[in-house]
Amino acid sequence: MKVALAQTNIIWEDKTANETIAVDYISQAAGLGAQGIFFPEMSLTGFSMNTQITAEREGETVNKFCQIASRYHIAIGIGWTKQGESLAENHYSVIDECGQVISDYTKIHPFSYADEDKFFTSGSKITNFTLGEYHWSNFICYDLRFPELFQIASETAEIILVPANWPQKREEHWKCLLQARAIESQSYILAVNCVGVVNNIEYSGHSCCISPYGELLDTLIGGPGLVMVDLQKDVKRLRKEFPIKRDRKWEFYVSQYRRKK
Repeated sequence: MKVALAQTNIIWEDKTANETIAVDYISQAAGLGAQGIFFPEMSLTGFSMNTQITAEREGETVNKFCQIASRYHIAIGIGWTKQGESLAENHYSVIDECGQVISDYTKIHPFSYADEDKFFTSGSKITNFTLGEYHWSNFICYDLRFPELFQIASETAEIILVPANWPQKREEHWKCLLQARAIESQSYILAVNCVGVVNNIEYSGHSCCISPYGELLDTLIGGPGLVMVDLQKDVKRLRKEFPIKRDRKWEFYVSQYRRKK
């Protein structure tokens, strides 16, 4: 299965300009034979807390990209924000090649260090979906620091997608954590980050694909562009040959968490 990761230099809070950039990447990816293309977190705005301007009530972004997915016959993953009753929600939606939404995930861990939790509420559901011949799940950016999510998701998922706005000053954490999550969960990790200076924060990209063995299959450093990935490994066979999950002690872990509380 061939997919593309679109490492973009997001123009701050300019949905129209970023949509134009996204469509250009979608056209390129479709022309290269990709079955899907995935964009960073908050794809059309950057990591903005200005929810009065950026957050949507009706999902206009998703509706537009449903039409675009159908036009180019390619699956699309897009990050956007939705206005809730009080706080907003940080969403990532996956649309299939027919223009149908097959997954809509809300970020479970808002980034409190940057006050995201003051503007965005927490999601409460891990999503799973099927695309191509694989079972997928996805999280968003700061979720990467919570390995429990990846263990739960990988009970079903073979590929875990991580769109992000991850800053350059913590890029070593990004690279290390992605590899660790791939090895721990025995899953492909597809990570797509933005690049450039957005709202005075520098992003260095490092969008990448990591195999279930922890191998870095491809990455993009230093500029915008596409990472083209050809997914070929049989994840089910790997998990059968090296059955880490069989040895996990779920009941023990849960009991210890409860004791801590």
